[in-house]
Amino acid sequence: MSKQKLIIIAGSPCVGKTTVTQKLFTSYENSAYFDGDWAWCVNPFSVDDPRLRNGDNFDHVFFSSVVVVDKTIREAILKDITAKDYSVIGITLTCSEQTLRERHKKRGDENECSFFWLHLKPYEGDHVIDTDHKSVQQIVDEMKVMIDREGNE
Repeated sequence: MSKQKLIIIAGSPCVGKTTVTQKLFTSYENSAYFDGDWAWCVNPFSVDDPRLRNGDNFDHVFFSSVVVVDKTIREAILKDITAKDYSVIGITLTCSEQTLRERHKKRGDENECSFFWLHLKPYEGDHVIDTDHKSVQQIVDEMKVMIDREGNE
């Protein structure tokens, strides 16, 4: 049996973290997804699922957030995890300023589009995926190759 995998997905607002992670998460059975903007989602879902009280029981746990690109924040989160024998796979999504501007506009966000997060250096050791000119499915497929390979080598 392979190790439990914690997949951390970082990147700028509007880069596609939530969209990609939602599709990615549903492609793995016995998985959980925690979005920085939401709460736990599990597949298959049941309100009575005892796994929600103990994340150790999932094969794949997906966590997407803007802030996990920051070393201090990511390490603080990882330090408090009590699960044993799991692997961490970090993925940072990026795109061009033009693509970010288009996605920001498409989302209908009234705020000014910021490139601050886009230009931060990815967390050391993360896989970096440029999402320009790729469909959600293409990005998911690229991520699945990384996830399925890591921890099983």
